Amino acid sequence: MATAARDEAFPLAGPRSLDPLLERIGDARYVAIGEASHGTADFYRWRADLTRRLIEEKGFSFVAVEGDWPDCHVLHQSVTGAPGAPDDPAAVLDAFERWPRWMWANTEVVRFARWLREHNLALPEERRVGFHGLDVYSLWESLHAVLDHVRAHDPEHEERALAAYRCFEPYAEDPQSYALSTSLVPEGCRDEVAALLAQARAHAERERAAAVGGSPTEFAAWQNAETVAGAERYYRAMVGGGPESWNVRDAHMADTLDRLMDRQGPGARAVIWEHNTHIGDARATDMADAGMVNVGQLLRERHGADGVVLVGLGTYQGTVVAADDWGLPPRAMAMPPARAGTVERLLHEALGGRSALFAWNGDGSVDGNGAASWRRAPLDHRAIGVVYRPDTERWGNYVPTVLGDRYDAFLYLDRTRALDPLHRYEHGRGEEDTFPSGQ
Repeated sequence: MATAARDEAFPLAGPRSLDPLLERIGDARYVAIGEASHGTADFYRWRADLTRRLIEEKGFSFVAVEGDWPDCHVLHQSVTGAPGAPDDPAAVLDAFERWPRWMWANTEVVRFARWLREHNLALPEERRVGFHGLDVYSLWESLHAVLDHVRAHDPEHEERALAAYRCFEPYAEDPQSYALSTSLVPEGCRDEVAALLAQARAHAERERAAAVGGSPTEFAAWQNAETVAGAERYYRAMVGGGPESWNVRDAHMADTLDRLMDRQGPGARAVIWEHNTHIGDARATDMADAGMVNVGQLLRERHGADGVVLVGLGTYQGTVVAADDWGLPPRAMAMPPARAGTVERLLHEALGGRSALFAWNGDGSVDGNGAASWRRAPLDHRAIGVVYRPDTERWGNYVPTVLGDRYDAFLYLDRTRALDPLHRYEHGRGEEDTFPSGQ
């Protein structure tokens, strides 16, 4: 297997060495780029380098990330030069509140966002590249945004928005409190949210009928209403445990991406930034046995005919930013060498400690090595969340994976370093992922 891996490797030494991957991407409309941890600077940098080339050379329309819609919408306004938006995207990222802030409030994202704004300001408004959040967590932030929008633009329906707000108000913006309440009162705020969402959709459709693509303001309000609905389903599912809350979250992210693509029109092309556990096809891992689906699987199922390229990233050894427990401050931790029997150990030994790019055939076929190819063998593949305990490496932090089925390409980085957060402290616990934790 080591020989086969070595034979398939392209040297990785700067943005131009991504040429084989750009060729593999071709005319694909969806490129999802992963990461094996949320706290590795090299993952963010290579992801940004690839995204820059996709924007500059292939005309990709927007970047969609594993982040909150409201926070990312402010960043979107900054990088697209919207009137009244902050001139420096760093100011927006510095104001991100949800734990773990270092996922987006870090020097690598600042560097990319500043480049994107500079790139956009040289273009006409209709061609500027957006930055959007796909995630489901911002129930209260999105609810406030919908209420503010209705009061300003649709005041005759303010009571419907207020009904949803009043229903959630007793839980004092504590998602766990709301989730637990639904075990006693199963209907929770479902009816109020459904009414709010129906109104937001109807208003957005009226605006869309009146203008090509509709109003950006109305679309943002509609998406905030969709997020309220998705978050309500997510927190309700948390009570039951198991895979359902994960599935609700990833389906919401895939649905949000569909809405963004639909709004952009037939020529739209999307770059997606998420953890490997979201963008690598779940069917090529043990996630499928647990009843889980993810964004990568849904992209292939829904949009395979439009071209979907899933790009995983991995590392053998280095340092990583993470927390010792949920809600605690981030710190740089030593990440030990990958254990035996893993993708990362195989590649480290096959390549002699060098980094490499792998990009295989679009039909998933294997060249020359048949079923014995290294990327057809089930191997453990490193996955580190926002909470990390290096002493659990002997049995945890890996996902059983058939790499050639999970991804269409893979960037292997032998040694990596920790991310540089904008903040050295954290406040608040945020919304804890329960299945699995922190990815």
